[in-house]
Amino acid sequence: MKDKFSTIIMFFIVAGIIGIFIIFGMIFYSEYKSLQLGNIEPEDFHTVFSEDDNITENTVDEDEIKVPQIIDNPLNKIESTNDSKNEEIADIKYDNVNVDKYFYNQLDENAKIIYRALDSNKENMKTGTYKIEFGSTFSNVLNKTNGQDLLGEYYQSGIEAYIYDNPDIFYLEPSKMYLNTEKITRGNEVTYNVYINQGDEVNYLTKEFPSKEAVDNAINKLENIKNNIITSRTGNIIDDIKLVHDYLIDNIEYDTTLSNSNIYDIYGALINKKCVCEGYARALKYILDDMNIPCILVIGRATNSEGKTENHAWNYVMIDNKWYGVDTTWDDPVVIGGGSQTYESRYKYFLKTSDVFDKDHIPNGQFTEGGKVFEYPQI
Repeated sequence: MKDKFSTIIMFFIVAGIIGIFIIFGMIFYSEYKSLQLGNIEPEDFHTVFSEDDNITENTVDEDEIKVPQIIDNPLNKIESTNDSKNEEIADIKYDNVNVDKYFYNQLDENAKIIYRALDSNKENMKTGTYKIEFGSTFSNVLNKTNGQDLLGEYYQSGIEAYIYDNPDIFYLEPSKMYLNTEKITRGNEVTYNVYINQGDEVNYLTKEFPSKEAVDNAINKLENIKNNIITSRTGNIIDDIKLVHDYLIDNIEYDTTLSNSNIYDIYGALINKKCVCEGYARALKYILDDMNIPCILVIGRATNSEGKTENHAWNYVMIDNKWYGVDTTWDDPVVIGGGSQTYESRYKYFLKTSDVFDKDHIPNGQFTEGGKVFEYPQI
C-alpha cells in the first residue's frame, strides 16, 4: 500500500515538473516569436483607408497651397518721397510688349501696365536688383484722393496675374519687391515717379536662387527636361497632354512632409522631383505652354476620399475651344499595401468635365483676401 502511495506521489511530481517545462517552453516560444516579429520593418504594415481600399489621394493634413499673398498690405510697400527734380519724368507704359495670357486679359489697364513691365524685364529681374520704372505713368492715379489704395490694388492684381500666368518665374520672391513713389512738386503741379525695386532687401530673389548665375543654371536644367519631354510629342493634342501628365505622375513624389525646398514650383517638381499639388499644376502648365496647348493654373478647395476639404491646385486645358479639367496630383495617388495603380485611378481626373470636377473641386479665383476675383472658364 505504501509503495502504491509512493508511486502516486511520484507520478504527480513528475507530471508537475513536465507541466512546468511545458509552460516555460510556451513562454520562451512566445517571446521568440515576438522578437522575430520585432524585426519586421514598419513599412511592411499598412493601414488601408481609401474609398476603394487600395489608394488615397495625395494630400496632407495641413493646407499646403500658399495663398498668394504677394504683399501683406500693398500700402505698406509703397514708399513716398518728396522731390523737386527739374527734369521731366516720362510716362513708361510698356506699350510695345504684347501679352495674350489668361489672367492678364482679365486685368484693367493700370494693372496690365504693371504686368507688362514685369514681362518686359524678365531677363533683367534675374539679378534681383533691377529697378523697374514706370516714370509718371501713375500720376493720374496717385493724384486722386484714394490714389495710394488704387495703385496698391493695381500692383497686387498685376503681380498675381503675372505669377499665375508664368510658372517659369519660380526664382522671384514678390514679397521682397517694393513699389515706390516719389512725389515731385513744381509750383502747383504734382507728379509722381513710380518704380519697383528690392527696397532694403539684398534682392528680390528666393533664397534658393540668390544670384543671376544660380537662376540661369536652374533654368537650363529645367529647359533640358522640358525639351526632352517635348521631343516625344505626337502632334495629337490629347496624346500630348497625356504624355506630360504621365511623365509627371511617373517621376514626381508627393511631399507629405512639407519640409523640402521648392515644393510649390516647377523646380521642385521637375528637378528635385518632390512637390505638392501646386508644383504638379505649375509643371503641367510650364510644359504645355511650350507645346502651345492652352493651360491655366486653378486654385481652390477640394474634398478628398476621407471627406476632408483642403486647399488644392489643378489645371484646366483647352481642346477644340473647350476646357477640360486635369488634376495630375490626384491622378498620382498613394498606393497602400504595395499594390499597383489601376488605370482608373491613374486617369480619374484626366480631361474630365464638370460632371467629375464639380463633385469635389471648388475653384476660387480670389488669390488674396480682398484682392481681385479672377474668373475661371466653364469646363
